[in-house]
Amino acid sequence: MSSRAKAIVIGSGFGGLAAAVRLGAKGYDVTVLEKLDAPGGRAYVYRQDGFVFDAGPTIVTAPFLLEELWTLCGRDMSDDIDLRELSPYYTIRFDDGSHFDYSGDDEAMKREIARFNPADVEGYERFLKASAKLYDIGFDQLLHVSFDSIGKMFKVLPKLVDAQFYRSVHGLVSRYIKDPKLRRVFSFHPLLIGGNPFSATAVYALIAQLERKHGVHFAMGGTGALVTGLTGLIESQGGQIRCNAPVRQIIVENGAARGVALENGEILKSDLVVSNADSAATYKRLLSDHKRKRWTDSKLDRARYSMSLFVWYFGTDRRYDDVPHHMIMLGDRYKALLDDIFAKKILADDYSLYLHRPTATDTSLAPEGCDAFYVLSPVPNLDGNVDWEEQAERYRARIASTLSQTVLPDLKNHIVTSRLLTPIDFRERLFSERGAAFGLEPVLTQTAWFRPHNSSEDVDDLYIVGAGTHPGAGLPGVISSAKVLDELVPDAS
Repeated sequence: MSSRAKAIVIGSGFGGLAAAVRLGAKGYDVTVLEKLDAPGGRAYVYRQDGFVFDAGPTIVTAPFLLEELWTLCGRDMSDDIDLRELSPYYTIRFDDGSHFDYSGDDEAMKREIARFNPADVEGYERFLKASAKLYDIGFDQLLHVSFDSIGKMFKVLPKLVDAQFYRSVHGLVSRYIKDPKLRRVFSFHPLLIGGNPFSATAVYALIAQLERKHGVHFAMGGTGALVTGLTGLIESQGGQIRCNAPVRQIIVENGAARGVALENGEILKSDLVVSNADSAATYKRLLSDHKRKRWTDSKLDRARYSMSLFVWYFGTDRRYDDVPHHMIMLGDRYKALLDDIFAKKILADDYSLYLHRPTATDTSLAPEGCDAFYVLSPVPNLDGNVDWEEQAERYRARIASTLSQTVLPDLKNHIVTSRLLTPIDFRERLFSERGAAFGLEPVLTQTAWFRPHNSSEDVDDLYIVGAGTHPGAGLPGVISSAKVLDELVPDAS
């Protein structure tokens, strides 16, 4: 057995994989434990009937965060991963059939804006300055910092106030842009990390600047190629990944995490534990026998959780070459629909959709002459009373009808493979509290110090990474949560 200090990582989502690489670089003997039969967590890969479907994240917006992990292992990411920058980033389609091509080209963006409202071109430029200020503070200065004391929060508060962080994203956008459709174009980004544009703090307006600075990319072979690359890094460091190994309990001795008990009864001891499981589930389920002072069950029950997702993966026996890689299809309602999802928690008759067609960029993900798709609809988490056993197929059929009538003509006659993911899957398969797809909702009172800390407040030598801790959901967020460990975890002795 290795004499090196041992670290256990629970969960092999991007946060867990990135944490394992960073711990390996610090000299730890790392074991990653994954509940499912393959690594990836939300970035699991489904393969069926010759089609390859990325289960979750599809957008890479900060490739340098990934490159750092390869550099830690003395390797070059480009040797393993082929990233392609997309243009446009997204095509945003409105209910009346009009569309907006969202890209990183400033002049092209101004031309797109002018098609809707020429007067908003100047407002767009002012919005970019506001977004850049938030990016400089929120991304460059705070993303990789541990908020383990409220003093750190107060130290940056004046800068955040000056950058208008107290507004919602939609509120900030509306200060500068007047056209209703353009307000939707520049405020939808919080939905990518589980937030409501009308309540998510304006800090998340930095996403627009992040995309502008670093682009929107796709990994050839799908996001699963990144998972494969990261597992290769871990193994090259001498670490191991064990699948089909669900954790039942984190072992606490004298107030410190000292290993885990698996569902099969096996005990694994370690010097520290990192949980990439949902933060609420980590405390409520994996530490159910441990008395907690801060993250008690009652506190977690009172917290606000993100929306969930309904995802339909399907393949067609024909190609739809007019459909771009990323399309956002906005319904007729915007704020009222978001109220239904986040506040009323009801399944509305209408919806907005994200349509992903990876075969627009990588034809290897489907048989020759075919297309692979997934379509995602934000839906209420399981605090709502939707009976998904009854509603799932009906909801899918409605979405299929909408797609057939708009961008995928005659769709029903060309589907050759299909599968669904509902909020129940997020709860049962992905261990997410209330089936929330992104953990805690990114509102002001659940940001930075107010989120579960990266270094547990209740158990020594327990660290939290992933969407449910600082800085939050999204690929840059969960990878950065692992980078915070550089500050918190000592080098292995």
